Amino acid sequence: MYAVIQSGGKQLRVSEGSEVYVEKVNVSEGEMIVFDEILMIGGDQTVVGNPFVKGAKVEAKVVKHGKQKKIIIFKYKPKKKYRRKQGHRQPYTKLEITKIHA
Repeated sequence: MYAVIQSGGKQLRVSEGSEVYVEKVNVSEGEMIVFDEILMIGGDQTVVGNPFVKGAKVEAKVVKHGKQKKIIIFKYKPKKKYRRKQGHRQPYTKLEITKIHA
């Protein structure tokens, strides 16, 4: 059984026991989080929400928080002495999916 959840403006396909990376969630490490915005549940029967599946939940455990690799943003205009260098590290939360309630 799998589910498509919405988190941080993105959609993720998850199944029980899988580990996923999502945008940072303000929950401490080791605590449980429940996702109510389930777009689709698949398996024996596929249920598609309009926009969400009613009564469906996905429980996940927060494994850790961190930052991704640095992305370098470099702007350059030739012959004008214009150069701008900027870096960015996106924060994330690693989740372990424990239960899917259909």
